[in-house]
Amino acid sequence: MTVTGIIKFSESKRKIYIDQEFAFVLYKGDIHKYGLEEDKELTEEVFEEIYKVLLPKRAKLRAMNLLKSRDYTAHQLQAKLLQGLYPPEIAKQAVEYVKSFHYVDDERYAIAFIRSNNVRKSRKRMVQDLLQKGISKEVVEKALQICEEDHDILDEDRQIALLLEKKGFHRETADQKELQRIYGFLMRKGFSQENVYRAIFP
Repeated sequence: MTVTGIIKFSESKRKIYIDQEFAFVLYKGDIHKYGLEEDKELTEEVFEEIYKVLLPKRAKLRAMNLLKSRDYTAHQLQAKLLQGLYPPEIAKQAVEYVKSFHYVDDERYAIAFIRSNNVRKSRKRMVQDLLQKGISKEVVEKALQICEEDHDILDEDRQIALLLEKKGFHRETADQKELQRIYGFLMRKGFSQENVYRAIFP
């Protein structure tokens, strides 16, 4: 193996290329520590230490630091690590590590998301949003079931009524322009056409 490129990634980090292919990102201190230089051979021993010891440890710490500020789904957390140019298998290992301690829990995330968005988003929209966040359909369905059993999810008629109340909408006094505006607003929220129509058109 030959180091064929050491390219600036940030002020403190460099992208390392081995045999013409991108391998990983290291701090400048790491490069000095391991004696990496362009056009210089990289021993198997040094490569193994970087790839199997240094980077996995660093990725796990990065994942835990990210979780200090907010919750992530497993998919979101892995994407964040990949943004930092951690190799895919190392990013996956880090996510599995934090999942093993339940620092990342897609079901818990989905339940919290449903409970916090229950008034302002339709069931359909919440499902779409959770799927887009990388949570599996099975986990989303289980979270919905738990929320229903705990009476933490409203039916659409009640959701629509609360949104209309918040908007200060009164269908008895609304003109055609206002009716169309509210209709579009509710449809974009993902509510069924039948329920929206019944709620706003006299």
